[in-house]
Amino acid sequence: MIPPGSTIGILGGGQLGRMLALAAANMGYRVHILAPEDELPAGDVAAEVTRADYTDRAALRSFAASVDVATFEFENIEVEAVRYLSELVEVQPPARALEIAQDRLAEKRFVSGLGGRVAPFHAVDSLDDLHAAVAAIGGPVVLKTRRMGYDGKGQARIMQPADCAAAWEAIGRQPAIAEAFVSFEVEFSLILARAASGETVIYDTPRNRHDDGVLAESLIPAGPLIETQRAEATVLAKSVADELDYVGVLTLEFFACADGPVFNEMAPRVHNSGHWTIEGTRASQFENHIRAVCGLPLGSTALTAPRVRMRNLLGDAVHDWQALLADNQAHLHLYGKSEIKPGRKMGHVTWL
Repeated sequence: MIPPGSTIGILGGGQLGRMLALAAANMGYRVHILAPEDELPAGDVAAEVTRADYTDRAALRSFAASVDVATFEFENIEVEAVRYLSELVEVQPPARALEIAQDRLAEKRFVSGLGGRVAPFHAVDSLDDLHAAVAAIGGPVVLKTRRMGYDGKGQARIMQPADCAAAWEAIGRQPAIAEAFVSFEVEFSLILARAASGETVIYDTPRNRHDDGVLAESLIPAGPLIETQRAEATVLAKSVADELDYVGVLTLEFFACADGPVFNEMAPRVHNSGHWTIEGTRASQFENHIRAVCGLPLGSTALTAPRVRMRNLLGDAVHDWQALLADNQAHLHLYGKSEIKPGRKMGHVTWL
């Protein structure tokens, strides 16, 4: 057990790290952020900040010496850096979870190996591979880079074979995965927190709506279709967590289809679709992540209200802050980012 008063190291300085740091501070912990960017939303609320590249081993050694346990707030961190840090201080979740989540092909193979329902897929390493994949799938295809894509980035749609060359160029001719289009009703996510002992708690399943590949809002309750598919999604999520000997918060995203839930992707971290848990549950995803990595008992995921809605403030929507503060039912969270871009997550608001 890592007791309150200790220091938690977080790799990454974005809004997820910010909310983790706030949860940790409420529980009596100090937080040390390591990240390379000049502007660090998490750094604004942390006790200590190191600005360094994740591959800077001297910085990692100094960082490890200053913390009692470490974690990460997003998955695009070099796995070798996490493995190296793990030799110096305990890091949770494990590097293997990060490695699998970073590679869409490895992720699909891993989940399908556990019995998860996935869309038909093929590895693509060349334009010839892509033509073969489209022919084998036999319908519209989504081409995704194997690494580094998020929020709809690194993706191209192929509606007919003639689109292959343009799609291959659009993703930069990188190693990729071709997936069949999935006919689905709605999207949802399954968020769990798992302790080193294997104790696991599950959050209510939100229905998620995306705009241009970016999460726009999450709603509780999710509706009857998702509720009927929650049990199957939960079994898979627990299997993934157990197989990885996972510690912390883990998120799996699904498409709710006529035949059941189809796995889309996993995130080995706290997740945007779980921001509603800050006000909407007794122990938020951020609090339970801190509890898990510090070896504390996990908190209750019970709802604090029968209906919860979370909306992301994307780009210029952050200018709505004054009206939102005037809404007595709104809980506003701004991330302290100075540059406003279309689709950039500037904050979120939750209604109970």
